Formats: sequence, C-alpha cells, structure tokens
Amino acid sequence: MKFVGINNKKMKKNNFYFLLKNLVIIVILSSCGTKIPPEIAEFDSKLPATIDYNLHIKPILSDRCFKCHGPDANKREAGLRLDLEEVATKKLESGHIAIVPGDVDKSELVQRILSKDHKYLMPTPESNLVLNNEERATLIKWIAQGAKYKQHWSFVKPELAEIPKVKNSAWPVNEIDHFILKKIEDKNLSVSPMADKSTLMKRAYIDITGLPPTISEMDAFLNDKSPNAYEKLVDKLLASPHYGEKMAVDWLDLARYADTHGYQDDGYRNVYPY
Repeated sequence: MKFVGINNKKMKKNNFYFLLKNLVIIVILSSCGTKIPPEIAEFDSKLPATIDYNLHIKPILSDRCFKCHGPDANKREAGLRLDLEEVATKKLESGHIAIVPGDVDKSELVQRILSKDHKYLMPTPESNLVLNNEERATLIKWIAQGAKYKQHWSFVKPELAEIPKVKNSAWPVNEIDHFILKKIEDKNLSVSPMADKSTLMKRAYIDITGLPPTISEMDAFLNDKSPNAYEKLVDKLLASPHYGEKMAVDWLDLARYADTHGYQDDGYRNVYPY
C-alpha cells in the first residue's frame, strides 16, 4: 500500500507539471495569434484583391451556415445570425463574438472553421456541410479586410466600374474585352485565337436560338463582306421567334411545365386549364 501511495504522489506531481507545461504552451500560442494552415494560406494570393460580401461571402454563408445561423428562428443555434451584421458582430451569451471586423484572432468564426476538434468545428460534421480550403480562406480574408456587409444586390446602386489595365492592349475591341482579358491575364492564361467567320456564326445561332444555321443562311453570312456583318446577324437572331422559344424553354423547365410529372411514377399532368 505504501508503494502504491508513493506512485500516486509521483503521478500527481507529474500530472501537475504536465498541465502546467501545456498551459504555458497554450498561452504562448494565444499570444502569437491565429495560425492559418498553409493549405489554406496558399489560396490568399489566388483570391480577389477585395472580397465582396454579395459576390463572394453570402453564397458561402447561405449554403454552409444559414441552416443553423440564418433567418429561420426555429432552427437557429446559439442566438447567432450571420445574415445580420448587427448580430454577427455583437457579443453572444457565450461571451464570444462570431465576427470582429478587421480582427481574425478575436473572431470566433475563424477559430471554428479552422478547428480540428469535431465538437468545436463549424459547420458541424453532423450537418453534412463542409467548407473547402478556398472558402475558408475567403471568409478569413473578408474578416481581415473589415467584414463589410452589403444590402441585397438589387438595393445597391450600380456604379460605373473603372476599366482595368491589361498587358495586351491591342486585343480588346470594346470595354467589356478589358474585363475579360484582365481575368485571363490574372490567371496567367493566354487568349484563344479569333474564331473564323463560319464558327462564329454557328456559335451565335446555337447561343441565341438553340438551332444551327441553314446552308442558305450560312452562305448569305459568309458572302456579306460589310464590316458590321456580325452585328446584323445578331440583330436578326434576336428578332427571330426562335430566340423567344430558346429563352422560354429554360423557364418552362424550371417551372416543371410538362405533360408529365417527370419523377416518381411519371404520371400524366395536364398543364392547360379548362
């Protein structure tokens, strides 16, 4: 019994030093700030220079976070709403603040999405929702830049964008080309060669009407040597009833506008009222 007692004292002493050692490590790590894993940090240079809430952040929050921290009060957890800036940035009952604009270290959201502890990780494993590393990097960069929220895009007054500067200044034909080429150059890609007249015509027909051109229509376009031949072709296709049919098909598909249900037993359904 005495032998066992001596071992117990040693064990208690060792446990004390073990806990003290780990406490010191935790304090040191905390003072160093949040450590972003390299597999996430590597995305920083690939992300847009400025992270936009409506364009980059809201889609992530809506798909991964609003299930438990969104507008639905019946499913909301911890009293946290990430869709409202005034709630997302205030102190919760737990004492934590989900988003501290400009401060990654104090933002609980960052700690949660980086955690390796399944009991602490967000989104929770039970939700079957997962953030990939690029999405984590996007959220972190947004918070670091001040976590600026925005109204729904339909309430935001449009502003004339500044035309970006490009390296290959001879390539753009109009202002839109500058934006396209800037994206291409940012990704270290090169532009494709100009399509020949026949290919360009086929693309226009398929995109606008969903139908290929006839032989006579192709001959007419290829024989048109005027400088605005393509512009005239587009105007003609936009005025065609086939353009309206092409546009309507997508909406009718979304509305399940069909003669059958299209699922389960695929029963007949009359879409025309009597």
